[in-house]
Amino acid sequence: MELRVEVDGGRNLSHKITVVIPSIPVRESLLKRALKSISSQTYPAYDVSIAIDHNREGAAKTRNRALYRAETEWVAFLDDDDEMLPGHLEGLVGRQLETAADVVFPWFNTEPPGNDPFPMFFGREYDPLEPHMFPIATLVRRKLAVEVGGFPIEDAVSQTCAGEDWTFWLKMRDAGAKFAHLPERTWTWHHHGLNTSGLPVW
Repeated sequence: MELRVEVDGGRNLSHKITVVIPSIPVRESLLKRALKSISSQTYPAYDVSIAIDHNREGAAKTRNRALYRAETEWVAFLDDDDEMLPGHLEGLVGRQLETAADVVFPWFNTEPPGNDPFPMFFGREYDPLEPHMFPIATLVRRKLAVEVGGFPIEDAVSQTCAGEDWTFWLKMRDAGAKFAHLPERTWTWHHHGLNTSGLPVW
């Protein structure tokens, strides 16, 4: 199942952004919370592309379906169980304009607090020669993401859900993408009983 929600209504923005969200039916209430956070952005999203996984195809394939349906130059990835703080998109756009990057990754708060698995990487720019992990809530140039084939399905199925993100960033790096870090905490990463990181499919 795929949904599209036009949020901005076509205003003339410097960056038209589609927020890309994969989801599963049991997290409908969490998806609503994510959508509410998108609607409260100081820099409005132009569109929201949601793909629902009814057939246990996995997060990577579902995220790709939502990505491929986007029509804007820029996409902002968000998982259905997380939420943007009001200045998230505005901060990402501002950093992209400063750096001309193809990928802009901010940092996050965790809920409950104190569960950041990568505290050593906050404030650290991405080094293509010594890459490090960062979560999915990013601003990405859509054309390049599509050209590299999106998120690798085989990693999500045969390894863990963490593998799809890591391999995607490496594919973007190898395609010549420029990365920039926004050293601000602009979104909330929720840790809860419905998290599926580390499972073979979700």
